[in-house]
Amino acid sequence: MPDPHIILRHRWAIVIAAGALLGAALGVRHVQGLFLSPVVLSLGWSRETFGLALALQNLAWGLAQPLTGMIADRFGSARVLALGMLAYGLGLALMARAAEPAAFALSNGLLIGIALSGTAFGTVYGALSRLFDGSQRTWALAIAGALGGLGQFCMVPVAQGLIDAFDWRGAATVLCVLMVALAPLGYLLRDAPARAVSATAVQAPAPMRATIRQALGHRGFWLLNLGFMACGFQLAFIATHMPAYLVEQGLGVRQAGATLAIIALANVFGSYACTRAAGRWPARQVLCALYALRALATLVFVVMPVTPWSAYAFSAVIGFLWLGTVPLTSLVVSRIFGVRYLATLFGLVFLGHQIGSFLGVWMGAAVYDAYRSYDLLWLGSIAIGLAAAWLHWPIDDRPLAADAAPAR
Repeated sequence: MPDPHIILRHRWAIVIAAGALLGAALGVRHVQGLFLSPVVLSLGWSRETFGLALALQNLAWGLAQPLTGMIADRFGSARVLALGMLAYGLGLALMARAAEPAAFALSNGLLIGIALSGTAFGTVYGALSRLFDGSQRTWALAIAGALGGLGQFCMVPVAQGLIDAFDWRGAATVLCVLMVALAPLGYLLRDAPARAVSATAVQAPAPMRATIRQALGHRGFWLLNLGFMACGFQLAFIATHMPAYLVEQGLGVRQAGATLAIIALANVFGSYACTRAAGRWPARQVLCALYALRALATLVFVVMPVTPWSAYAFSAVIGFLWLGTVPLTSLVVSRIFGVRYLATLFGLVFLGHQIGSFLGVWMGAAVYDAYRSYDLLWLGSIAIGLAAAWLHWPIDDRPLAADAAPAR
């Protein structure tokens, strides 16, 4: 078990490393919408072909996350993070050389999706939750999430500049080098694997299989899954399709791309604020409010005329509400079931998120190709946001495990 005094002494180095890994992994994913038009135009594909590859990425991420979480829980997160960043780099390198839809789907879709399961929320938040406890846990998740959002913000102009300078293939190659260079940061997130946690626990914890069975029989666990599915749908649809939607509404390419930067910048403050709010109110109630506000913001955006300023305002609001759901959901899971198998249990909940992401990306492309309009998707996003707010309210978040998180 890592020495708590050493962890506290180096806490800023740990959370900065976590934020850098999170920002790079999510940042490259966040700018996929900037690649849509260049890839489609240069290769002569339909939007659905590109959308299907990203939908596969989201689905592969979700399906791999529970398995990756199990490996991190058993053997520690450091090696999973480092190998995940290397796999991410390989996926980008192969994407840059893809000339056929199948190759693009396997690289940018399947391989990067698996890599995300080892480099993003589940592994990073699982490691931080084991390294820190009490109020320090909420602080660490909030700071890492904010830094991750800052990384996403910085990635937008970087990716746009790289595409303008080197085309989309050159941009993917440079991003590959970045991922490989950041891989050693995983070493700083050396947490205690499950066998070490069990050796130090005051009360003997349940084995992984029993904990998973307990979670699958818990009503709140399934409500979190369904609510998180709505989150995945909304975020994937907006990040992938909003730039193209805005261009069709008369905005310039750079104006449309700027909305992704605004989302990422607002997410820096929103992730921190939403996570810290869980220290004042129960995390499930903060989640209810967050989903309801997303639905309201989307409704206002849809009924108003689309102008650069309305797009920027919507991006700022939705960005503030963007990724706060993730640490909040992690806090609910850790409060109920403890942190010993948090990466595994969060991975199972996150599968619902990624099913929603798959539908958001793929349906966005399919519905557009069928109707030449995104209107049905915007209305669907509002409806499922309201449903998610309703689903989170009745969750029973009373602790069931001896090492359950004190954060509310």
